Amino acid sequence: MTTSMTMITTMLDDFLIRAALAGVGLSLATGPLGSFVVWRRMAYFGDATSHAAILGVALALAADLPVTFGTLVVALAMAFTVATLAARGWAMDTTLGVLAHSALAFGLVAVSFVPGARTDLSAWLFGDILAVTRGDLALVWGGAALVLGLLVWRWQALLTATVNEDLAHASGLNPARERLVLTLALAVVVAVAIKVVGALLIAAMLIIPAAAARGLARTPEAMAAIAVVIGAGSAIAGLQLSLWQDTPAGPSIIAAAALLFALSAAFGRVGRR
Repeated sequence: MTTSMTMITTMLDDFLIRAALAGVGLSLATGPLGSFVVWRRMAYFGDATSHAAILGVALALAADLPVTFGTLVVALAMAFTVATLAARGWAMDTTLGVLAHSALAFGLVAVSFVPGARTDLSAWLFGDILAVTRGDLALVWGGAALVLGLLVWRWQALLTATVNEDLAHASGLNPARERLVLTLALAVVVAVAIKVVGALLIAAMLIIPAAAARGLARTPEAMAAIAVVIGAGSAIAGLQLSLWQDTPAGPSIIAAAALLFALSAAFGRVGRR
């Protein structure tokens, strides 16, 4: 038992192993959640929430609070704002575009007033997965487990509300409550993912693996599972590329996901023929 614990401790001392585990842990949440983002056409929703996280970073640093807490609070506020506007019938493509870019701009301006924060800005924008600590790893896996558990618990209700809101009402479900579940899950993912892939790339991690999985799956559950595999594979491949070519780790992960999307699209087209 002692030998096993020593081996695990030694393994976690390797920054590449921690980075890979963080990427895989994040994929457990982004795979299923990203599937709902794709099904519901919520790409801009993810953008607005993730871009607002920069404002959360600035507020947390200014108030000397944990960054995760600041990003979670601001991401929740943005997500609830978007959900409220959607429920009131606003034209969401334009509204989300305005909110996403405005939130990022206000966040960047706010960060400029925080002493010492400018030097770390690129890490919050593009992620710093190679600097993940054991504490960060516990946060990522804990957040992913929370989101995954929430989605598994509400899976059938979420699917019904996604397919047809009238059918959800007829089944005794409340579509607004299911949107709230997705809103909460998205905010948690943003809060735990910002250090891994950064605010600008979180939406890509949600959308690209799920979009790649859509052409390879025949059931919603299969699509979510394949999205997890593609996300985890992208994380490992991106880290390997970063190690070989000395490229930024976060963007390398997204680039790997984009290549897997292209392969899945080509494979799906050949399969349909």
